[in-house]
Amino acid sequence: MIILKKNVFKSILCLFILTIGLFSITGCKDEESKTNDLKVIHLGEVTHSAFYAPLYIAMEKGYFKDEGIKIDLTLISGANNVTAAVLSDDVEVGFCGPEATIYIYNGGEKDYIKTFAGLTKRDGQFLVSRTKIDDFDWKDLEGKEVLAGRTGGMPELNFENALKNAKIEKSKVKINTSVDFASLTSAFIGGEGDFVNLFEPNATKLVNMGFGHVVDNIGSKSGDMPYTAFNAKKSYIEDNKELLEKFTNAIAKGLKFCENEEPKVIAEEIIGQFPDTSINDLITIVKRYKDADSWLKTPHIEEELFNNLQSIMLDSKQIKEYVPFDDLVENLYR
Repeated sequence: MIILKKNVFKSILCLFILTIGLFSITGCKDEESKTNDLKVIHLGEVTHSAFYAPLYIAMEKGYFKDEGIKIDLTLISGANNVTAAVLSDDVEVGFCGPEATIYIYNGGEKDYIKTFAGLTKRDGQFLVSRTKIDDFDWKDLEGKEVLAGRTGGMPELNFENALKNAKIEKSKVKINTSVDFASLTSAFIGGEGDFVNLFEPNATKLVNMGFGHVVDNIGSKSGDMPYTAFNAKKSYIEDNKELLEKFTNAIAKGLKFCENEEPKVIAEEIIGQFPDTSINDLITIVKRYKDADSWLKTPHIEEELFNNLQSIMLDSKQIKEYVPFDDLVENLYR
């Protein structure tokens, strides 16, 4: 009788273990099925910076997953290279300055690139001085060399506009545009320039290494515009409008999170995107961008902001006339 009870107990135990195993396998299959059901969007970003915190929040908080999207993020330095990747179908969506889409449109590309959602509303660069300057004034740039990035790119265009707004004659500043965007930090460390324009976390890293001092935010002088935005080929937008609307919804949630939360909370959510940056540094960096009011309230791009960008391009003789807003911007945020 005792032996029989033991056998019954063993049978029940085995059945219980088997049942748990089946539930586990089923659960794994369900999770795998959910993952496989996600639509992959290959996204090329112009640089990896906490300036783009709302994007990383959308990734880390699962906002894209909620919309049925999986993001495959690739760093492609330089807006010209990002748009080249979009045109060649290496990525479906580009993330860079809208100035690059204007150049492509003016170049006569038939299936040109359109912007469908915005993220940042002013320049996110910080002006870094090689020497410590108390009570920095933009006149301190006169006679000095500034590493400003590629001619005609958003960083360089905004720096020139900041000079104009600070009433500094461009001819009095040695603007070095020979160093490509990705090499600015290393060139400055190597001894080139008296000042350099850098995004975070590069500006803070350079300061921590003892090579410079942050003296001002360029966006505070240059003004509002759709500084960094999401774009895709005209044909891709036409064929995938519903998908891109879902993408834009996720971005909207990321923007709202960054608007409502404190820098510490934002930094803690995106620290995984910046493994080489300490949490304390990241909190400081996010606070700088939040204090500078760097992000749009929603992904919707106003025509006035887009024309502010075109005015800067006209002023610097990068374009000859305004491009029609409706040709180059298709807002998918509703």
